[in-house]
Amino acid sequence: MPKSLIAGFASAALVASLTGCAASDTEADERPHVLTTFTVLQDLAQNIAGDEIVVTSITKIGAEIHGYEPTPSDVAHASDADLILANGLGLESWFEQFTAHADAPTVVLSEGIDPIGITVGEHTGQPNPHAWMSPVAARTYVANTVSAFSDLLPESASVFEQNAEEYVRELEQIENEIEVAVDDLPAEHRLLVTCEGAFSYLARDVGLDEAFLWAVNQDDQGTPQQIASVVETVADRNVPAVFCESTVSDRAQKQVAADTGARFGGTLYVDSLSDGDPVPTYLDLLRHDVDVIVAALGAAQ
Repeated sequence: MPKSLIAGFASAALVASLTGCAASDTEADERPHVLTTFTVLQDLAQNIAGDEIVVTSITKIGAEIHGYEPTPSDVAHASDADLILANGLGLESWFEQFTAHADAPTVVLSEGIDPIGITVGEHTGQPNPHAWMSPVAARTYVANTVSAFSDLLPESASVFEQNAEEYVRELEQIENEIEVAVDDLPAEHRLLVTCEGAFSYLARDVGLDEAFLWAVNQDDQGTPQQIASVVETVADRNVPAVFCESTVSDRAQKQVAADTGARFGGTLYVDSLSDGDPVPTYLDLLRHDVDVIVAALGAAQ
């Protein structure tokens, strides 16, 4: 599948997300209707689906996925779906409530991934849910999507497989780009400091150390104890820059920067795409985040 076609699918996914999952829209389209729990999965799935399936997202662009509360309208839309795709690994704490009244089957796209355990905070012992932030782990998401779509629409299985092959090649290219970019970082700067511990899988892939204010997004973000711990780490390692994600407040991380003399390196995207630039697609999200990280950590302090 040409890159122009991939971009077309991504644009279609974005439009679908912005316009929502209105029942009238899906009823007018005879293709199967698939729901995903957030926009990153929507974009990935739409690229695999091509023109065979309509994919929409339950949560909209900019939504904070962890603590989302489904609306009655969301639940009603689920009854119109032919399939629901979830991340799993404890990401969607609200998901059982959402699917309790839905007849559509659910597929967990992280199934088969070896999870990284959370080792700090109240979520200790639970799996880190952000596996899609690794282009390596994302291949499992793609394979599970192909399997789910082929079960849903067997006559189009070859289309899904071909689309997936092209998409995996894109992921492999991004993986190579990331490895080259990180290899150019000074060894002493290879510490990624973020608000949420959402980059554990990516950090494992490319050999980055990781520090964060909180392990999983929660109401009590940026406590004095959390800030003090990260300030100590940043100062000890002389880290040149710190970062925060787009769906949470960056106030606490900017305090870390002010207290240590590090720069605030920029906004990273994890749980949501953006409305247009800089991350209208999942592949753009991966490239954007790495570009921002490398540019900030590679700069002289």
